[in-house]
Amino acid sequence: MEIKILDKETGKNPIIQNQIYALFKQLSPNKRPLNFDEILHQNNQIVLIACFIADKVVGIASMANYSVISGKKGWIEDVVVSENYRGMGIGRKLIEKLLAIADEEYLTEVLLFTEDHRNAAIHLYESLNFKRKESNIFVLKR
Repeated sequence: MEIKILDKETGKNPIIQNQIYALFKQLSPNKRPLNFDEILHQNNQIVLIACFIADKVVGIASMANYSVISGKKGWIEDVVVSENYRGMGIGRKLIEKLLAIADEEYLTEVLLFTEDHRNAAIHLYESLNFKRKESNIFVLKR
C-alpha cells in the first residue's frame, strides 16, 4: 500500500484517471466529476492523493487549501475507498496524509463534510479528533 500525491503528470495517465473516476462514482453516483486539467490546474490550491495497491488506485481524498481573514484552512472532500478494500485502514491513512500536509502548510483549521448516513466515515473522523462544528452549511447550486 502506497499513498501518493497526484500531480498534473500523473493526472494525465488515462488508466489512473479512469480508476479515480470509478471510485468517485462509488461516492457520488449522480455527480459528474471535473476533468483532471481543471482539478490539477496550477492556480487550484488542491492536494489530491491516492492509495495504490499493486498499481491500482483503491482510495482517494482531496484537500483544498485557502487563506481567509480567520486563518489558513484546508477543506477535505471526496474521501472514498473502493468497496473491495474497505476495512483495511486505507481511509485512515489517506486522512492522516492530508493532516500531515496540513501541518507542513501551517493550516490553522481543517474542515470536512460528510453526510449523516456515513457512519463508518463519521467514526473514522471522530477517532482522528475531528469534532462536529456548530454551524450550518448552505449551498447555492449553479
